[in-house]
Amino acid sequence: MLSRVAASFYWLSRYIERSDGILRMLKINYASSQDAVREFTWEPVIRIYSGADTELMKQLNNDSRAVLSYMVNGKNNPNSISNMITLARENARSVQEHITRDLWQCLNEYYHCVKDPSLDERLQKDDPISVLDILIKQIMLYYGTAEVSMERGQGRSFMNIGKFLERSIQAIDILDIKFGSVNTNPDLLTDITYWKHLLQSIGGYELYLKTYRDGIEAQNVMELIILNTDFPRSVIYSVNNISRYYERLKKESNLGNYRDIAFQIGKLQSYIQYSSAQSIRQVGLHQFLTQIKQDLYAIGTSLNEHYFANS
Repeated sequence: MLSRVAASFYWLSRYIERSDGILRMLKINYASSQDAVREFTWEPVIRIYSGADTELMKQLNNDSRAVLSYMVNGKNNPNSISNMITLARENARSVQEHITRDLWQCLNEYYHCVKDPSLDERLQKDDPISVLDILIKQIMLYYGTAEVSMERGQGRSFMNIGKFLERSIQAIDILDIKFGSVNTNPDLLTDITYWKHLLQSIGGYELYLKTYRDGIEAQNVMELIILNTDFPRSVIYSVNNISRYYERLKKESNLGNYRDIAFQIGKLQSYIQYSSAQSIRQVGLHQFLTQIKQDLYAIGTSLNEHYFANS
């Protein structure tokens, strides 16, 4: 497969996955902002997806609908849904002959849905959750179409590597910032609503209730998101799937490059698998997550060097 084609598959999938994570986070946090007993802040969401820009926070003034408009349609926001779906569509267009017609139509529909001129007006005047649900359903339709229509070849492997790399990085960022807030506000450690909203934003609330019977506790939330192999958005689940789909790229012609990256992935996989909630606490959660994130970025860099021709 040409490096340009491989890179387009990879980045197409990363942009779609990132937009999915943002939309789910926005939906749960908007609902939380309406129900919050104590003062609610959008700062964690802005920090996760747009960086800690003090000037930006002043401009948005913690206004929920202003934040939604910025995160969905903000032209100056590189991580706005509008900008990311545009980039995803451009990558898909460059490999249109390698994806199914159904998948292209599905992505095109998502693009036009986001670019609808009335979208921002509906976010400002209607129920934002209903608008966000429409966009989330577009992504679910995309994932379902990709699953049933794409051939099981190299292109799909690069798509899934990109998806799970992005998903694991998002899980780490969310967990790191949410637990980091506890350091400045210790009361959050025992705030059930705080952890419930975190679980809902990452799609893990129902599984948590089935797995843990003692109520919502911060340590169990950490364990679920990092170590639970049955949770589709956990760090270990994502890394296991990066390994799974990377193995399918093995060929006699690229054994040297393959082994180098396979070693990186295997080393990270083992590091997480042989960790426990107790050992993570001993190392320090922030340090543990920082190490994993650095390793994930290193894997992404190696893929870029060896498969994407530094694209």
